[in-house]
Amino acid sequence: MHQRHQQGFNLLWSHHSDDTTFRLSLNQQLHNTEYSRPVRNMSEAKNIIITGASGLVGPLLASRLLNSPEYRLVLTDLHPPILPPNVTHPSNATLLQGDITSPAFITTLLTAAQPLHAIFLFHGIMSAGSEEDYDLSLKVNVDSIRLITDQLRLTNPGCRVIYASSQAVFGQPLPRGKITDDVLPTPESTYGCHKLMTESYLTSLHRKGFLDVFIARFPTISVRPGRPTAAASSFLSGIIREPMRGVECVVPIEDRGFKSFLASPRTIAENLVRVLGLGSGCLPVHRRVIQFPGVSVSVQEMMDALGKFGGEDKLGLVKEVRDEGLERILRSWPTDFDLSTAERLGLVVDEGPGAEGIVGEYVRSLGKV
Repeated sequence: MHQRHQQGFNLLWSHHSDDTTFRLSLNQQLHNTEYSRPVRNMSEAKNIIITGASGLVGPLLASRLLNSPEYRLVLTDLHPPILPPNVTHPSNATLLQGDITSPAFITTLLTAAQPLHAIFLFHGIMSAGSEEDYDLSLKVNVDSIRLITDQLRLTNPGCRVIYASSQAVFGQPLPRGKITDDVLPTPESTYGCHKLMTESYLTSLHRKGFLDVFIARFPTISVRPGRPTAAASSFLSGIIREPMRGVECVVPIEDRGFKSFLASPRTIAENLVRVLGLGSGCLPVHRRVIQFPGVSVSVQEMMDALGKFGGEDKLGLVKEVRDEGLERILRSWPTDFDLSTAERLGLVVDEGPGAEGIVGEYVRSLGKV
């Protein structure tokens, strides 16, 4: 495989869990002259796997890493992984499509990235989707992580694992004020429960010395481009994204004072790169969670920022229709966090005030400002 990379192109490997055959095809952008440049000796590169690579965070992180000759990436997802455009070293990426719940595919995936430096685990079933299909959430959000790490601790002991968790691990009752690292997670949703189960399992692997684990608890990511997701928090992107497209967004909670803890996609990607470079000893061996920074903003602050950056006419496309099931999930989550650990480790936060930094960044990306 190294020889194929040195020839200046990547292969798309597709593996299906019910079929042991492989289908190889040239990357559709093979003929772009950018792909004909030789890459550095792969023995010098750091091999990194990113799962969930057709989602939001995977391509953003890949874009950052592929602008450095230091990294060789294997990008994988059930759907065709996305190769970020306009990166400096596109030939340092391999796209591998397959079922991450299949032990056979996991073996193929790990083999494609040897010697492995680190793996980012971003795949998963979102909050509302998990509540609708408990068994699928268990299979994807819990069992697949165990299958991956059980193989990984044998093939690559000590490998760095960076796992994307969620503030959904918390539930009521919550203390007043900001949530600190000492607050006990008590999830009230299937998604949060399965995330917490996986956090505990990965922490035990680190404590035993099998793997080098960091757990990144993400804020709600806003503003997500693209289509709505099966997340209870999807409206926190839709409230900006849809009106900017001239499309109506339904907010499932009739309380403009309701607050959420948000971070922009750009800030999430920056902090993931920073965690990749942290020393393992920066956290205790039995406490591997980092609450990623965010800003606490209300629905009204989101609407104010939409009016400021997108135009007051866009506010007419925001409709408030209560959904009791989604509201129950949303109100179980914390609204603000103490960021002392993140600040100590050098992570960054979106600029304010309020939602203006997050919303302004998104609208500018559309060329509307």
